[in-house]
Amino acid sequence: MIRVLLAEDQHVIRSGLVALLGLEDGLEVVADVGTGADAVSAALVHRPDVAVLDVDMPGMDGLTAAAALREKLPSCRTLILTGHGAPGQLRRALDAGVGGFLLKTAPPDDLVAAIRTVHAGQRVLDPSLAVTAWDLAADPLTPREKDVLRLLADGAEPGEIGTRLHLSAGTVRNHLTAIVTKLNARGRPDAVRIAREAGWLC
Repeated sequence: MIRVLLAEDQHVIRSGLVALLGLEDGLEVVADVGTGADAVSAALVHRPDVAVLDVDMPGMDGLTAAAALREKLPSCRTLILTGHGAPGQLRRALDAGVGGFLLKTAPPDDLVAAIRTVHAGQRVLDPSLAVTAWDLAADPLTPREKDVLRLLADGAEPGEIGTRLHLSAGTVRNHLTAIVTKLNARGRPDAVRIAREAGWLC
């Protein structure tokens, strides 16, 4: 029997998935929750074989939860469900060591097969994301540039960024110029958008 934990913040979808998986021989949903933090807590109690995690959940998202489970409960394999499959999400998923990455639009049989495959220790990637996987770009930003960009994304002005990071105003401006150039952005807001979509500001 494969013990499954399901984490999905939309109750109707979660209930449907619980019902679907409950019809399958050899699968048992041992817990269903609505947040990433609850997924980690429930996993430590119920010790599932596979955690099926929605990528977008309030608070701790599915990818952060997957990374936490890898550290705290290595025996639990993870399968990420996503609505769109942005390149940055896929890169974070690979970095978090997830066993599978599946679009929510996949047929129910594909989800069941993915759970069984991930449980067997193999990896699953939604076929429509295969090209995305080849096109993943490496993060071009240095750790300090990401510190600057995170503060900018939170609404801090360059002067405040300098104060909080103990940098001169000129150094902050240089970092911002380098960030915009490296990301081929139209400006600072565009640089924030590009980095977020790529998963580099997690």
